[in-house]
Amino acid sequence: MMRVLSPLAVCVFILLAACDSDKVHLSNGDPAPGFHLEYLQRGDAHFPNDFADKVVVIRFWADWCPFCESEMQAIEPVYRRYRGQDLVILALNVRQDRETAAAFIDKLGISYDVLLDIEGEVARAYGVLGLPTTFIIDRKGRLHKKIIGESTPEVFEQILGELM
Repeated sequence: MMRVLSPLAVCVFILLAACDSDKVHLSNGDPAPGFHLEYLQRGDAHFPNDFADKVVVIRFWADWCPFCESEMQAIEPVYRRYRGQDLVILALNVRQDRETAAAFIDKLGISYDVLLDIEGEVARAYGVLGLPTTFIIDRKGRLHKKIIGESTPEVFEQILGELM
């Protein structure tokens, strides 16, 4: 027996399918979306053009995120070990003003770059749904790994070991 959907059920199905089509689904091996943002400290960054042939870690964070502070401090030693091998970490502050981001960063003592995604456009382009979220991009500008939520220095070390 063939079952016929009611008009309401058809409308709900179409609406849900349309909502899902707006989601970004980056998979390993996909090209990382490009962007142009201001550094917290100076000038502008153009990804991927400014970072050719480098391994780039893109971390999305905000000062209200309960795990961002400890994780940002924990990966600092990993960054210091690998930065001489063309590792770049870009910490993208999502939807906060310069003063808020600067106050948070000043107390952390990190040496990697901070960018301002004030409107959240880059976070949307990457499909970020929660913070922290980290994307590790290989030397060819392709997604190697995505980490949702808090991570550890050991996990970063392992993933970077695959790329360095």
